[in-house]
Amino acid sequence: PGRARRLLLSQLFQPLALPMDGQAGSEGRPGEPTCRSQRLMLQAGLIHPTSPGCYCYLPPTVRAMEKLVKVMDEEMQAVGGQKLNMPSLCSAELWRASGRWDQMGPELFRLVDRHNHGYCLGPTHEEVVTALVASQTGLSYKQLPLRLYQVTRKFRDEPKPRFGLLRSREFYMKDMYTFDTSEEAARRTYEQVCNAYCSLFARLGLPFVKVQAATGSIGGTTSHEFQLPADVGEDRLLLCPQGHFAANVETLNGEQTSCPTCGGELTETKGIEVGHTFYLGTKYSSVANAVFSSSENKPRLAEMGCYGLGVTRILAASIEVLSTEDSIRWPSLI
Repeated sequence: PGRARRLLLSQLFQPLALPMDGQAGSEGRPGEPTCRSQRLMLQAGLIHPTSPGCYCYLPPTVRAMEKLVKVMDEEMQAVGGQKLNMPSLCSAELWRASGRWDQMGPELFRLVDRHNHGYCLGPTHEEVVTALVASQTGLSYKQLPLRLYQVTRKFRDEPKPRFGLLRSREFYMKDMYTFDTSEEAARRTYEQVCNAYCSLFARLGLPFVKVQAATGSIGGTTSHEFQLPADVGEDRLLLCPQGHFAANVETLNGEQTSCPTCGGELTETKGIEVGHTFYLGTKYSSVANAVFSSSENKPRLAEMGCYGLGVTRILAASIEVLSTEDSIRWPSLI
């Protein structure tokens, strides 16, 4: 009693019947392009489509995802992360206050309850976590840095979901939010979390690159993406062959062709974004009045950062870069 019973491999629920809509993985739209990970995961009974951009994650995939999250937990807790869980339903009031209710446009899933209160299904949780910290009156500088993270489902109304778990409407993400006493301390936190991401991908044996990136709708002044080079990737990257410089092309002017450090010619490749980091400053803490008492006993706005890892996207992207056309290979840790 109380002991888990190990199932035989033949007993695992792993349906191999493909959707009867033409091409495997077309998500109801025959002729839609597929990719290696989408095709292999469907054929192996790892995922099953329910509607465009939404999937059932079947038992073998859930097992792999739990192992991946365990590695993420180890890396996040090594930098002082504390795990929590925030609601997927986020108040429209918070999002309007930050300006992102309008800025996100049609990609934000919005709904109204029976009392005519507005909500969104959170694609990220900057507003919610900042309001949480702001509600803690009497927060002292001695309690900072504060590094809070979660692993939850996220939602984005993709106009054209495709490539299976690489671009879906519902997905799992690890998101961390940090609060520091000063810009200097926040930038140290930024480097520590970025180093933890590098450690994570190295442990997984994935060939990643860290590139400078745009801040987009999340905002902030500094941002980096963690990319897995792959032909199916939707981001265009420019890389220095000596490793001195790497950037998403959207951050550069169209004429930059050489490395600003060594002068070498930059080479272009495509990449799959699997992680993103932002130094936010006081963009959100100033709106929510997330303050702490300084050593002089004066209120100061917390300096923030946010850091995301695409859990389900990493599962699919690792298949893209490690597998052959007819056999799946995942990192040995998962």
